[in-house]
Amino acid sequence: MSAHPDTKCGFVTILGEPNAGKSTLVNRMVGSKVSIVSPKVQTTRRRILGITLQDKTQVILVDTPGIFQPKRTLEKTMVKNAYEARQGADLIVLLVDAKQKTFEGSFAILEKLGSHQPILLALNKIDLIEPAQLLNIIEQFRHFSQITDVLMISALTGDGVSDLLDLLVQKMPKGPWLYPEDQITDISLRLWAAEITREQLVLQLQHELPYETYVETETWENFANGSVKIQQAIVVARTAQKGIILGKKGQRIKEISQKSRLEMEKHLGHSIHLFLFVKVTEDWMERPHLLREAGILDADGY
Repeated sequence: MSAHPDTKCGFVTILGEPNAGKSTLVNRMVGSKVSIVSPKVQTTRRRILGITLQDKTQVILVDTPGIFQPKRTLEKTMVKNAYEARQGADLIVLLVDAKQKTFEGSFAILEKLGSHQPILLALNKIDLIEPAQLLNIIEQFRHFSQITDVLMISALTGDGVSDLLDLLVQKMPKGPWLYPEDQITDISLRLWAAEITREQLVLQLQHELPYETYVETETWENFANGSVKIQQAIVVARTAQKGIILGKKGQRIKEISQKSRLEMEKHLGHSIHLFLFVKVTEDWMERPHLLREAGILDADGY
């Protein structure tokens, strides 16, 4: 950490609808995978910090769950987590999928946020739309006075992201760094590994099943040669779901394990021995103490 008089440090909360590209953007700015990514909506469940250092400025990026109209306890918790993340933020970035046909969801977020905090509007996925459409999109957001800046980016290709990061650096307050210069996230390796496996569940399973599961890293054992043995439980809400995850003759869970292991090895740089099993915890999504156990609620209920 640094207490140099020239250092700057601040929190940037990134809000938006599901699948706006928040996790992709955070990973891009950090330069490493700190948040899981999927083309399916509502992948991010909790607030995750991504930390990037630009010269003497530490920018702490807060990736949040997508904001939508929640119904179940889990969904309500996710949306509450997203809005709670604005507290203490030095800057809010509203990330908008520019290829959408309507922006009513983003308008609703802006109305909920109110005008007491300045907001930077980032139009994402500009590589997928015609440039002439951008002026029309910007015009639709013009009556929201809390928007101070508008940037056009593609989190996937990186186009415009350096400009966004430069602007964030400019707006960060002076102060000491809050994290060591080599730290890129606040989540533990155990939780990160659980998220990597959950990413594979989301990618490989269809319909609602991925949203009715969570992954818990139960054991983590380091060996002298640098390799790691990890045992994880995939928790499902109903007994019938267990067979779906296992697959015929255990082939599906084997594939999930293999792809998760390769992803972990890619980022950790050493050999991983991953062991997965499935356990049933009925209606865990509706039970606050289990949401807390899954890391979605903290000790205070948020």
